[in-house]
Amino acid sequence: MTAIDFTTSVPSPSRAARVAAQRVNSSARQFAAGAAAQASSGRSTRLRLTLRGRRVLAVLAALPAVIALSAAVIGGGAALASRDAGAPAGSFSTMTVAAGDSLWSIAEEVAPEHDPRDVVDEIVRLNALDTVVVQAGQSIAIPAAYGDGR
Repeated sequence: MTAIDFTTSVPSPSRAARVAAQRVNSSARQFAAGAAAQASSGRSTRLRLTLRGRRVLAVLAALPAVIALSAAVIGGGAALASRDAGAPAGSFSTMTVAAGDSLWSIAEEVAPEHDPRDVVDEIVRLNALDTVVVQAGQSIAIPAAYGDGR
């Protein structure tokens, strides 16, 4: 059988502490010198993002848009459908549109003393019209404030 002889020198604890302190001071000086050289050259370090970091950044950038869109979808439906009962029965009178009539001509006819733009706007809102185009034979409500001009 062969014996293997290992000879190592084990430093004393005080010497080991001294060597470790020298290594720390040496690496601190190298780091400080590198940082000073980089600061004096005016170059900044480039930000490197991993794939995970890029995904997190993309999610954080898109988060405000997602929140705004969600709020619009959730809260927007209330503006379209309301539970209002509508206008009271006595607050308007109805009339049938004749051939060649427009909302403008009807507004001038039922309320000659008022601005036709305001009258047309109230008729459109009262009848929940999408456009100001009316067709012959269509029944529309006229606000009672303008009386029965026809």
